[in-house]
Amino acid sequence: MLGQVGIVLAGIDLPKLQVQLPRLLAEKAIAAWEREVDESAPEKETCEERLRRHQSGMLALIGLSIIEGGHWQGDVVKVDLDPVLIGLAVDAADDLSS
Repeated sequence: MLGQVGIVLAGIDLPKLQVQLPRLLAEKAIAAWEREVDESAPEKETCEERLRRHQSGMLALIGLSIIEGGHWQGDVVKVDLDPVLIGLAVDAADDLSS
């Protein structure tokens, strides 16, 4: 069912939301974007490896958003993020407690 809700939501143009991130996390996200990566998926990867690869890509997209529109204010950066990226980051936070 959740996937079906996602199909409907994916077709809606949702507004970006301004978030504030600590400098250290923002710099790591930028580094993820600037890192050279082998874009081909391995022939066989575990579910955990696929999840890690997907999360790395989402972190890189947050880094790109910071590069393109982040506003640095001391030890934080304010940036407008797509709600999808925010949701995926929150999901990744849930995985940290596992």
